[in-house]
Amino acid sequence: MGWNLSSLLPLLLLLATVFHHHSTVALPLSTNSRWIVSDGEGGERVKLSCVNWVSHLDAVVAEGLSKQPVDVISKKILDMGFNCVRLTYPLFLFTNDSLASVSVRQSLKKLGLIESIAGFQANNPSFIDLPLIKAFQEVVASLDRNNVMMVLDNQISKPGWCCSDFDGNGFFGDRYFDPDVWLKGLAKVATMFNSTKNVVGMSLRNELRGPKQNVSIWYRYMQKGAEVVHAANPDVLVILSGLSYDKDLSFIQTQDVSLTFSNKLVFEAHWYGFSNSEEWETGNPNQVCGRIVDNIMQKSGFLLEKGYPLFISEWGVDQRGTNENDNRYLNCFMAWAADTDLDWAIWTLAGSYYFREGVVGMEEFYGVLNWDWCEARNSSFLKKISPIQSPFQGPGLSNTRPHKVIFHPATGLCVQRQSLFKPLTLGACAEAEHWDYTQKQTLTIKGTYYCLQTDGVGKKAKLGLICTDSSSIWEAISASKLHLSSKTNNGTVVCLDVDSENNIVTNNCRCLTNDNGCDPASQWFKIINSTMSAASEPYSRVDAILQSLGANLFG
Repeated sequence: MGWNLSSLLPLLLLLATVFHHHSTVALPLSTNSRWIVSDGEGGERVKLSCVNWVSHLDAVVAEGLSKQPVDVISKKILDMGFNCVRLTYPLFLFTNDSLASVSVRQSLKKLGLIESIAGFQANNPSFIDLPLIKAFQEVVASLDRNNVMMVLDNQISKPGWCCSDFDGNGFFGDRYFDPDVWLKGLAKVATMFNSTKNVVGMSLRNELRGPKQNVSIWYRYMQKGAEVVHAANPDVLVILSGLSYDKDLSFIQTQDVSLTFSNKLVFEAHWYGFSNSEEWETGNPNQVCGRIVDNIMQKSGFLLEKGYPLFISEWGVDQRGTNENDNRYLNCFMAWAADTDLDWAIWTLAGSYYFREGVVGMEEFYGVLNWDWCEARNSSFLKKISPIQSPFQGPGLSNTRPHKVIFHPATGLCVQRQSLFKPLTLGACAEAEHWDYTQKQTLTIKGTYYCLQTDGVGKKAKLGLICTDSSSIWEAISASKLHLSSKTNNGTVVCLDVDSENNIVTNNCRCLTNDNGCDPASQWFKIINSTMSAASEPYSRVDAILQSLGANLFG
C-alpha cells in the first residue's frame, strides 16, 4: 500500500513528541523515603543538582548582576547542566525594614563600588534603584520564569562572609542570632514566595556552629522553624542543617525530629576538601578517602538508610585544577556522590564578588563561572560532574531492569562496550554498559554469559565465557574500596586501570597504602546501582522507525 506525506506527518510529529520531549518537573516536591519526588502522578524522582548563588554578602544583592543580565545568568545555569539554585540570603534582609528599603545603588555606593554601579546600569538597569528586598525578589522571579528550581538558604543574619565560631551568627542566642527574630524572618520568606512555583525548598539556617551549639536547643528551634515554614508554605521542602559547620547530624540516630507534617523533611550536610586538607596532603589517598567517607556516613550519610533525603548543600573545589588536595578530594567525592546518588549544590556560581572581606572584585576560584561571569571557568570540570547531575535510580525512573554501571570518578565516565570484539573503553555514563555483579564477584554483561576478565599485566581487559576462574573474580579492595582487583591465572594480582586512550586495561595495583605521593586516580572505579537505560536506546528506535517510514514513502 502506498504512503503519502500528509498521512505520515501526524505520526512523525507524535514520534518526535514521544521520544524527543524533555519532560518538565511536576511541582511542588515531596519526599518518598530517601528520595525527593514530584507531587505529580507517579511521584517520579527529582534530583536536585544545584549551584549556590550568593546573595548574603555586604552588598546584600545577588552577585554577578553588574557583569551580566539576570536572565542571561539564569539561562547559563541551565546550560551548564544544573536544574536548581541554592539562593543564599542574610536574615536581616527580611527582618530589618531599614536594610530592606536601601536601594541597590545606595548599598553599592556605601561600599565604594562605583564600577559595580556602572555595571548594573549597563546590564540590569531596572535593578539599580530597587530596594534590596525587591532586587532579591527580581532574582527569584528570573529563576522562576526560566524554570530553575530554587532552595532559599538563610546563610547568615548580618550580611557578610560566612563563617567563623565568633562572628555572632553561629548559634541560637548569639549576638546576631535571636531565635524569635529568626522565626519571624523564616515566616516572612516562606509567605513572600508561597506562590512562586519554582521555590521548592527552604534551608532554615546555614552551618550552625560555635561555643553555644547544643543538641537540645537544636531540636527546640529547628523543629519550631520547620513548623513555621510549613505553616506559611506547605508546598516547600523543609531542609535542616546540623551542627559543627553542618558536618554533624549524628544525633538524629538516637532521636528523630518530631514534626506535625510528613513527606517534606530533608537534611543537609557540607563536605569540602579543605576540611581535611592536612590529611589529603600527608596521607595516602585511599586511606584518607576511606576514612573520611566512613566518618561522613556516621555523621550524616546514615540518614539515607534511615529513610531521609540528604542534600549536600555545599561542596566544591578550586577549579583551576592546581590544588592537589582538592583534586584528590574531588575524585573521592565523585565516587561517593555517584554511589549514593544524592542531591547536592556546588559552591559556587560566582566567578567574582562585588566586595568580599574588604576586597573589591575578588575572584572566586571555586566559581563555575569566570571572573566576568561570561563563560564557564573550567568546561572539563563541568563535563566531569555531568553524570552526577542526573539520577541513576529512584522512584518512577525504572525504565529498565536494575543493573550496575562501572563508574570512573577521575574522568566522570563509565565503562562501555562497542562490541564483543572491541576493547572496553570509557565513555559517557548515559551510554554505560549494563552489568550484573554476582555473589561470586563476577561482573557479567546484563542478559548475557559474557564476563569481565583480566588477561594479564598491561593488557586490555576482555570479555569471556568461562567465568569460573580467578581472572573473572573482581573484588573492591584498599581502604577506599575503589580498586577493582582480580588475579591472573598465574596468581598475579592486578587492578582495573585506564590507558592513555581510555581503554580499560589491568595493571599492578598502585597506591594501596602508605605512600602519600602516589596518585591512584586512574585505578579508582565504583560499581553503582542504576535503573536508567542508555540514552541512545529510544533515539535508535525512533531512527529505525523513521528509516522504515522513509523507505516506504520514497522507495
